[in-house]
Amino acid sequence: MTTASSTAVPTLIGSVQRALRLLEAVGNHRDGAPAKQLAREAGLPLPTAYHLLRTLTHEGYLRRENGVFHFGAAAENLTSAPGVRSRLRRAPSVTDSLGHWRDIIGVPVYCAVYCDGEIELIAVADAPDTPAVEEWASFRENAHAHAIGQCLLAQLDERAREDHLDRYPVRPLTRYSVRDRATLLERLRTLRRGEPVIERQEYALGTVCAAIPVMTGATIAAMAISVPLEREDRLLPAVEQLRGEVSSLLRSFVFSISI
Repeated sequence: MTTASSTAVPTLIGSVQRALRLLEAVGNHRDGAPAKQLAREAGLPLPTAYHLLRTLTHEGYLRRENGVFHFGAAAENLTSAPGVRSRLRRAPSVTDSLGHWRDIIGVPVYCAVYCDGEIELIAVADAPDTPAVEEWASFRENAHAHAIGQCLLAQLDERAREDHLDRYPVRPLTRYSVRDRATLLERLRTLRRGEPVIERQEYALGTVCAAIPVMTGATIAAMAISVPLEREDRLLPAVEQLRGEVSSLLRSFVFSISI
């Protein structure tokens, strides 16, 4: 005879289920992933995902680094089995590579991708003596005014580029910024394939930047550097050094960008 207790549906804690789905989503990305992408993959509303991600980070199961989430120490210590521990341990990441290039080139290094119609700045490496440009106006909404954004827009097809500019209209941020959509589009059309995109004080006064496209399969990505205006003579040599470093790493098959 079957008793009521043996047929009862077990009590499930929804918040625990949702947190586990987020952890699973993080585990699918060697180099971490931003909250928006994790929420989408876990099938969660973005506000719910943000709340759970903050909680998991506070408890040490995740860590947030330059806008993306990775497994934290608590997740790595869930089991003492060496095989599982090794899978949880973070592989060399975009952030690690940017930090290495920052140290050898001596400039801040940035990495961004174009994903689901949005520009995502996924990693930045700077130092006290080589600070990154402060995001005083949204990088996402003002791609026309900074080198890495222009580099990403240049890689889009015409329809995607027009769609982006419909949603984020061109507007000058400084007296050096591109003034209108037609001027920006003409600039992008005249770029030669693979050449650096140079931006002088268009986003931040006193700063010049250069960006290069990064070819990683179907991912639309770019790397950039910035230097103070008084060190502008360092810009082109530094971005060419970055191009060489990125090309070398891509040839070694150990570098990928997860979006």
